[in-house]
This record gives sequence, structure tokens and C-alpha cells, in this order.
Amino acid sequence: MRTKEDYLSSLRDGRKVYYKGKLVEDITTHPVLKVAVEHSAKLFDYPDRLYDAGTLGKISKFFKVPKSPQDLLERHKIIYDTTIFCNGIFNISQAIGSDALFALMIVSKKIDRKYGTDYSKRVEKYYEYVAKNDLTLATAQTDVKGDRSKRPSEQVDPDLYVRIVDVRSDGIVVRGAKAHTTQSAVADEIIVLPTRAMREKDKDYAVAFAISANTKGLKLFVRNVDELEGNPLAILSKKDLEVETITVFDDVFVPWDRVFLFREYDMAGALAVDFATYHRFTALSYRAGTANLFLGTALRTAEANGIKDEKHIRDDIIDIIMYKEIMRATALSAALSPVYDEEIAIPNPILTNVGKLYSNMNFHNVIRSLIDISGGIIATMGGGEEPSEEAKTIVKYLRGAVNGEERIKILRLAKELAASSFTGYMLTTMIHAEGSMEASKIELFRSYDYKESLELVKKILGE
Repeated sequence: MRTKEDYLSSLRDGRKVYYKGKLVEDITTHPVLKVAVEHSAKLFDYPDRLYDAGTLGKISKFFKVPKSPQDLLERHKIIYDTTIFCNGIFNISQAIGSDALFALMIVSKKIDRKYGTDYSKRVEKYYEYVAKNDLTLATAQTDVKGDRSKRPSEQVDPDLYVRIVDVRSDGIVVRGAKAHTTQSAVADEIIVLPTRAMREKDKDYAVAFAISANTKGLKLFVRNVDELEGNPLAILSKKDLEVETITVFDDVFVPWDRVFLFREYDMAGALAVDFATYHRFTALSYRAGTANLFLGTALRTAEANGIKDEKHIRDDIIDIIMYKEIMRATALSAALSPVYDEEIAIPNPILTNVGKLYSNMNFHNVIRSLIDISGGIIATMGGGEEPSEEAKTIVKYLRGAVNGEERIKILRLAKELAASSFTGYMLTTMIHAEGSMEASKIELFRSYDYKESLELVKKILGE
């Protein structure tokens, strides 16, 4: 299988990545983006990431197609464990792309039966290609959307959802842009999925495909990495971070063997929903891992401040434990009670959405608890890294239950997590990543089985 060095060298392939308006010549050496590169590359150093897939040989556990509760439990574990391996920062490199592949495997067979297409063979061929070559994948689903009150075909600018603009004998040409595409700048391949259900008038927007990251016409505009550039005293963000792009398709050609949905507008919604379910299960798994970052920092900060045994501090710690374990409990229960479609196990959609919605609604309490434990000093303390007489003074006066040097180091990490640009980034992503609160509410309300509840009330009313 690939090594870390194989992966790093593959990124020097002429891809068009832009940071702060400038084309990046080599993302592996860029002073900011190289952190995202090294974070992604850590996946290849994880010691227990491969399994024997029979005719495919040894492949990444991320690419194991779930056929049972045990497979989903193992998927939860690899996501959780690699998140901790990467210092509490989710490593998306093969997770979200495989979520997309599983959804495509299911829905492509339904389309084939209805329309006589051969999408499932294309998906299987592509799956084997990425699994055997141990590729990293990004998934571009969320369109930039424009006026949210209008459907794709109703937009003033027709390119605000990715659409088909030309059909050729050897493939299609697409145009438009996707937002929030995590780690696309450092991925080998990008899988594109529809973001919503479509109507007949929207059929040109009902498209799914895969392309390599250096495809002609693909432009990747990376967000400003404020959590690193805006915080010279960052600890975590110097080690691990992920970046997102506005992913622009400027008349990109896609050959037919990489097209997985072509104007079958009535199937776009099913594909979007199946992907979202896997995607949210992944979210539960990595968010449980990420919670360890906040829990560990909260405990160390409480010890440094000498308040670990105070009741209100214990309450704060319990709040973080509750958040972590509800994430893990909903992930495990969703894995243990899956639904099956096309002989593939899908995490229980109800339990997955319950856990995801809880995370959306309660992550800010994790931040609140860490701030309460740390105190206002994380927002107001001065001083830098350079040794000086002034620094010695700050060390003297920032002593707590531990010496000043140790407490300052702990407080710097607490500040990064709870009172910095990183905090704003995490608060936003924990509310919107893997689908907004409203998206989970809609799916819960739509798909929940009310039969048991209604029958109970009917029995009481004698109906």
C-alpha cells in the first residue's frame, strides 16, 4: 500500500490551489497549507488501518463496505481512533469519500433497475480503483446555492448549483461551484454529489461524478486559516488542521465511466439522503474522539487552577463527558441496529440523526464549560514565547497550583480551544458540518415511525 512519502509526492501534480488569491506552487511546502497536508498524511502512519479484502488484497479499513453491525462498529472505531491519533482533529482523508461511495453503491443499483443504466458497474470499478491505489478522497456536495428561496433552475445565475453544460460522446462538461469541500486541496480525488432533491426542471443539476484533483478547469480556493495565521501562540493548529475550499468547476470534462448520475432527477434526493446518513454517523464517531481534546484540556486546566474538586467544576467536567458519551452511544446504537439496502448496512437513520442533532445543539456547552473552568485569563493574558525579563514576570504572576511555565502552556491550549479563531471555526462547523440542525430535524420528522406512539394513545382513547 501507499506510504506517507508516496502520498506527499502525488500532491505535486499541477493542481490549481489558491490561497489568499494566489496560486500555490507546491502545497506540500506552503507555510500554511503544509499543516493540512501533514495532517492528511498522518493517516498513512496509522499502524492499524489495513485489512485483507480478499481479491482486492490489503486495503484501508475505511473502504470496507459495511454488511453487518460488526462492520459498522469497526468503522466507528477506525474513525474514533484515527481522530485521537491526529490529536483530536478528524482525519477526513478516506472517511467522507467512502461515505459517498457506499451511498453511490446503493442508489446506483436502484437507478440501473429503473432506467437500464450501468452506473453500479461504474461505481464498482471506481471503488476498486481508489481502494487498490489507497487514494485519499474529498466529497463536494453542498452547492453555493445563491438565493435559498429559489430552486437550482430558478437562480438568476444558473451556475450557482453545479450543472451539466454540455454532453459529448465521451463524457459531460460541468460548471458551477461547491462550498465547504474539506481537504479537497490535499486529496487525490473528488467525488461530487447532488445536495438536494431535484425536480424535472432541475435535471441538469442532477449529476454525480468523480474527478482527480488536478483535472483541467478545477480550481480550489482555500479558506483563510485564521486559527493558525491569527494565533502565533497556537499549539494544536501547528500540528493538525483541515482546510475547506470553494470548489469551482470551470467547464470541467468528466468521462462517462466516472459519471454516476446523469439527469435522473428523481434519484438525486435519495443519493443525498443516503450519503448524509453515513456522513452523520461518521460525525458522531469523530466528534466523540474530538471531545477528548476538550475533556483532557478541561481536566488539566482545572488541576492547574487548583479547582478540580469544586462542585461547579465537576459539573462542567460532567457536561463534557455527557457530550462525548452521547456521541459515542448514538454511534454504537446506530451501528447495532442498521437498516439494509441493496445488502449494504446503513447506520440507523433515526439514531444517527438524534445524535447529530444533539451535537449541533450542545457543542457550545462544551466551550462554555472549558471557559468556566479556565477563567477569563485565557482571553486577557499577555506574553509571548520569547524569553525576556518581562516574560519572567508573567511566569511569576501566572503561577497556580502548578508553576507558571506549566500553567501558561495549559492556558494557551485552553485559549486556542475556547477563546480564539479556532473556537469560532469549531462552533460553526459543529453546528453546520455534516448537515445543519434543520436538515436533521427534517429527516427525523419525515422518517420517524410514529406507529407505536399513536397506537398507545388510540388504546387509551378506546379508538
